[in-house]
Amino acid sequence: MTGTILPSAGAVVIDAEDRLLLVRRRFDPGAGLWSIPGGKRKPGESSARAAVRETFEETGLEVRPVRLLGEQFLPNGESSWFDNADWLVETVGGCLEANDDAAEVRWFTCDEVAEADSAAVLTEGLLGYLRDYGVFDAVDR
Repeated sequence: MTGTILPSAGAVVIDAEDRLLLVRRRFDPGAGLWSIPGGKRKPGESSARAAVRETFEETGLEVRPVRLLGEQFLPNGESSWFDNADWLVETVGGCLEANDDAAEVRWFTCDEVAEADSAAVLTEGLLGYLRDYGVFDAVDR
Protein backbone atom coordinates (compact mmCIF):
# COMPACT_ATOMS: atom_id res chain seq x y z
CA MET A 1 0.00 0.00 0.00
CA THR A 2 1.44 3.33 -1.04
CA GLY A 3 0.24 6.87 -0.49
CA THR A 4 -1.08 8.87 2.41
CA ILE A 5 -2.65 7.10 5.40
CA LEU A 6 -5.49 9.00 7.10
CA PRO A 7 -6.71 7.81 10.54
CA SER A 8 -10.50 7.52 10.64
CA ALA A 9 -13.31 5.95 12.64
CA GLY A 10 -16.86 4.77 12.13
CA ALA A 11 -19.80 4.00 14.41
CA VAL A 12 -22.26 1.13 14.27
CA VAL A 13 -25.49 2.24 15.92
CA ILE A 14 -28.30 -0.28 16.49
CA ASP A 15 -31.66 0.89 17.87
CA ALA A 16 -34.12 -0.91 20.17
CA GLU A 17 -35.87 -2.35 17.11
CA ASP A 18 -32.61 -3.95 15.87
CA ARG A 19 -32.21 -1.49 12.99
CA LEU A 20 -28.88 -0.10 11.80
CA LEU A 21 -28.37 3.65 11.47
CA LEU A 22 -26.98 4.68 8.08
CA VAL A 23 -26.15 8.09 6.62
CA ARG A 24 -26.27 9.04 2.95
CA ARG A 25 -22.91 10.67 2.28
CA ARG A 26 -23.11 14.27 1.07
CA PHE A 27 -19.50 14.44 -0.19
CA ASP A 28 -16.85 12.18 -1.70
CA PRO A 29 -15.59 9.65 -1.16
CA GLY A 30 -18.88 7.87 -1.76
CA ALA A 31 -21.17 10.86 -2.25
CA GLY A 32 -24.77 9.66 -2.49
CA LEU A 33 -24.02 6.26 -0.97
CA TRP A 34 -25.24 4.95 2.38
CA SER A 35 -22.67 4.20 5.09
CA ILE A 36 -22.26 4.18 8.84
CA PRO A 37 -21.49 7.51 10.51
CA GLY A 38 -17.78 8.24 10.51
CA GLY A 39 -14.87 10.24 9.22
CA LYS A 40 -11.32 11.42 9.74
CA ARG A 41 -9.80 11.57 13.20
CA LYS A 42 -8.48 14.88 14.48
CA PRO A 43 -4.81 15.03 15.56
CA GLY A 44 -4.41 13.27 18.90
CA GLU A 45 -8.02 12.02 18.87
CA SER A 46 -8.68 8.38 19.73
CA SER A 47 -10.73 6.27 17.35
CA ALA A 48 -13.46 5.87 19.99
CA ARG A 49 -13.71 9.63 20.50
CA ALA A 50 -13.77 10.21 16.72
CA ALA A 51 -16.62 7.71 16.32
CA VAL A 52 -18.60 9.53 19.03
CA ARG A 53 -17.88 12.98 17.56
CA GLU A 54 -18.63 11.97 13.96
CA THR A 55 -21.90 10.32 14.96
CA PHE A 56 -23.05 13.48 16.71
CA GLU A 57 -21.90 15.77 13.87
CA GLU A 58 -23.63 13.69 11.19
CA THR A 59 -26.77 12.49 12.99
CA GLY A 60 -27.40 14.65 16.07
CA LEU A 61 -27.27 11.54 18.28
CA GLU A 62 -25.15 11.42 21.41
CA VAL A 63 -23.50 8.00 21.75
CA ARG A 64 -20.98 6.22 23.91
CA PRO A 65 -18.52 3.59 22.72
CA VAL A 66 -19.28 -0.01 23.69
CA ARG A 67 -16.47 -1.94 21.97
CA LEU A 68 -14.15 -1.91 19.00
CA LEU A 69 -15.60 -4.06 16.22
CA GLY A 70 -12.67 -4.09 13.84
CA GLU A 71 -10.13 -2.17 11.78
CA GLN A 72 -9.37 -2.06 8.08
CA PHE A 73 -7.73 0.04 5.39
CA LEU A 74 -10.24 1.68 3.07
CA PRO A 75 -9.32 3.33 -0.24
CA ASN A 76 -9.68 7.10 -0.53
CA GLY A 77 -9.08 7.77 -4.19
CA GLU A 78 -5.91 6.66 -5.93
CA SER A 79 -3.23 7.92 -3.57
CA SER A 80 -4.54 7.69 -0.02
CA TRP A 81 -6.11 5.26 2.42
CA PHE A 82 -8.21 5.49 5.55
CA ASP A 83 -6.81 3.51 8.49
CA ASN A 84 -10.30 2.97 9.87
CA ALA A 85 -11.55 1.67 13.23
CA ASP A 86 -15.26 0.85 13.58
CA TRP A 87 -16.92 1.00 17.00
CA LEU A 88 -20.18 -0.40 18.28
CA VAL A 89 -21.81 2.52 20.09
CA GLU A 90 -25.04 2.99 21.99
CA THR A 91 -27.32 6.00 21.90
CA VAL A 92 -27.50 8.06 25.10
CA GLY A 93 -29.32 11.17 23.85
CA GLY A 94 -29.80 13.66 21.07
CA CYS A 95 -32.30 14.01 18.25
CA LEU A 96 -31.87 12.20 14.93
CA GLU A 97 -31.38 14.57 11.99
CA ALA A 98 -29.04 14.80 9.01
CA ASN A 99 -26.21 17.25 9.73
CA ASP A 100 -22.71 18.07 8.51
CA ASP A 101 -21.55 15.52 5.92
CA ALA A 102 -24.85 13.58 5.92
CA ALA A 103 -27.40 14.31 3.21
CA GLU A 104 -29.91 11.98 4.88
CA VAL A 105 -30.08 9.64 7.89
CA ARG A 106 -32.33 6.67 8.46
CA TRP A 107 -32.72 3.36 10.26
CA PHE A 108 -32.40 0.19 8.14
CA THR A 109 -33.53 -3.34 8.95
CA CYS A 110 -31.08 -6.15 8.14
CA ASP A 111 -33.09 -6.96 5.02
CA GLU A 112 -33.00 -3.32 3.91
CA VAL A 113 -29.21 -3.21 4.36
CA ALA A 114 -28.89 -6.30 2.13
CA GLU A 115 -31.23 -4.74 -0.44
CA ALA A 116 -29.19 -1.51 -0.42
CA ASP A 117 -26.04 -3.56 -1.00
CA SER A 118 -27.68 -5.40 -3.92
CA ALA A 119 -28.74 -2.05 -5.39
CA ALA A 120 -25.12 -0.81 -5.07
CA VAL A 121 -26.10 2.14 -2.88
CA LEU A 122 -23.93 1.13 0.12
CA THR A 123 -20.30 2.17 0.37
CA GLU A 124 -18.07 -0.53 -1.04
CA GLY A 125 -17.47 -3.44 1.31
CA LEU A 126 -19.71 -2.16 4.12
CA LEU A 127 -22.03 -5.18 4.22
CA GLY A 128 -19.03 -7.53 4.35
CA TYR A 129 -17.44 -5.61 7.22
CA LEU A 130 -20.72 -5.61 9.15
CA ARG A 131 -21.05 -9.37 8.65
CA ASP A 132 -17.41 -9.93 9.64
CA TYR A 133 -18.01 -7.91 12.81
CA GLY A 134 -21.02 -10.10 13.66
CA VAL A 135 -23.37 -7.11 13.66
CA PHE A 136 -26.21 -9.11 12.14
CA ASP A 137 -25.64 -12.16 14.35
CA ALA A 138 -27.26 -10.33 17.24
CA VAL A 139 -30.20 -8.95 15.24
CA ASP A 140 -30.90 -11.81 12.77
CA ARG A 141 -33.36 -13.77 14.84
